[in-house]
Amino acid sequence: MTTSQKTALITGANKGIGKETARRLAALGITVLIGARNAERGEAAAEELRADGADVRFVPLDVTDENSVRAAARHIDDTFGRLDILVNNAAIATGQQKPSETPAATVREVYETNVFGAIAVTHAMLPLLRRSAAARIVNMSSELGSLTHLADPDSPWSAYTATLLPYSTSKSALNAVTVLYANELRAEGILVNAVSPGYCATDLNRHSGPRTAQEGAAVAVALATAGEDGPTGTLRSEDGPIPW
Repeated sequence: MTTSQKTALITGANKGIGKETARRLAALGITVLIGARNAERGEAAAEELRADGADVRFVPLDVTDENSVRAAARHIDDTFGRLDILVNNAAIATGQQKPSETPAATVREVYETNVFGAIAVTHAMLPLLRRSAAARIVNMSSELGSLTHLADPDSPWSAYTATLLPYSTSKSALNAVTVLYANELRAEGILVNAVSPGYCATDLNRHSGPRTAQEGAAVAVALATAGEDGPTGTLRSEDGPIPW
């Protein structure tokens, strides 16, 4: 079936910034699909948002499992016939270690979700996004992935990321992925951007950030609903572009 109402898929949306992004998009009248690998948590998040009158539904989705990703794409195709917005939000982080003490296996584990997972989901959803009149892809990145910041010894981000090799480099890689997809899809009118929500208090950082998840979701929603004159191939925060 097809529907005139916009449909958005958000990965890792059962909590934190992903759930708040879902809440904000649903408040705009968009049907939101909460992708989560844990069915109990995914259903609970969808039920919570539906209590506010939102059209929110749970979709089983483990971004590190190709079969799960393909099954989610088939479900969206059968139910809605297309996808208008994709927010690649699912991410993990590991304990803090110096780069010289970080084994490759730890980096590989983080990349499976933060980079390869985003690529797998985007690849599977592209046929559905191409059926939309104004598709948008938003990759949840971070200023911690800015090579400009990392290369500046006077930057606070440079010092902070000294023990975050897996996470910060995974976001640098995701930024590059964003640019390449944006370049390919620009002519089709599909806008692809990476966003930095800022240092938000979430499970990812043991709720140590000064910003709320609600505040962090704002920039993702802005790019997910950008008009045809919106940017593409950029990394942005609420305050504007961030250097690569």
